[in-house]
Amino acid sequence: MLFKVFKNTISHIIKGENMFWIPLSGAIAEASGNVIEKKILKCPEINYKNYTVYGFLAIVLLSIPLLFFYWDIKSEAYAPINLLILFGVIIFSLIANLLVFYSLKRESLTELEPIRLMQPLFTILIAFCLSFFFIDYASERNYSILILGLIASFALIGAHIRKHHIKLNKYILAALLGSLFFSVEMVISKFILVYYSSITFYFIRCLLIFIITLIIFHPRTVLKTKTKILTLITAGIWIFYRTILYYGYMRYGVVFTTLLFILTPVFIFIFAKIFLKEKIGIRNIISSIIIVACVAIAIIIQEHNAIISIIRSLI
Repeated sequence: MLFKVFKNTISHIIKGENMFWIPLSGAIAEASGNVIEKKILKCPEINYKNYTVYGFLAIVLLSIPLLFFYWDIKSEAYAPINLLILFGVIIFSLIANLLVFYSLKRESLTELEPIRLMQPLFTILIAFCLSFFFIDYASERNYSILILGLIASFALIGAHIRKHHIKLNKYILAALLGSLFFSVEMVISKFILVYYSSITFYFIRCLLIFIITLIIFHPRTVLKTKTKILTLITAGIWIFYRTILYYGYMRYGVVFTTLLFILTPVFIFIFAKIFLKEKIGIRNIISSIIIVACVAIAIIIQEHNAIISIIRSLI
């Protein structure tokens, strides 16, 4: 019996090493996507409307080959309530993308940065609140992970708050609402993710958003070759990012996965220093240390709880 417990525990630890790839690969992908997307939106021929259409078109086109291997929809997905939730996901995502692209095109990135960093905090709080009302979110009621998530979120926000950020305008408010809507979209996605493969769900979401925005905006702008290439690269990054994100939601929960992905700004700091030669302030360094510490502690707690559960089930 003891040998069996030891064997299964070690096996779980070895398999649990995959958990470290979630924050690393996901955070690097999100940071890279944000940097390239900001570069695209600086192009004169790009506005928030046509980029929304072209961006989702690129995601749809790159996703099609993957569907031959990963297409999967369970019959429960066609239940009226689940179709209604899917409709909600699409609407919240559509509005969130338009608001964020609108603010990015018009406002300086420095002004928007602390507002966009509110998204992890929104996501954690919404998921935690839903855990009191829906059984699907019962696992999100982990107070240790919640506290670590809040500490990391506030450390992240605090590192970017400056006096001149207090001034609000319509672009700042658009970014704030966009972050909130993204949080709602990602949290309610958990209700129906179990009925799809990650690739299938993301493809359907992006396809419907593309069709809606194409009908509304019908852009006629011809993109330059460089812009097309960057858009395709960004699309590939977002497909990879969302696949990891959805996997994390299903396996580890929304709150824990969001905490892991708070590592993204740490990589943005590093990329900015290496590629853009930007200075990294002391507050950014301190917040990065706090975030990495919170993520490390969360992973240890999650692994410890999982191993204890395995031992109890075997004894």
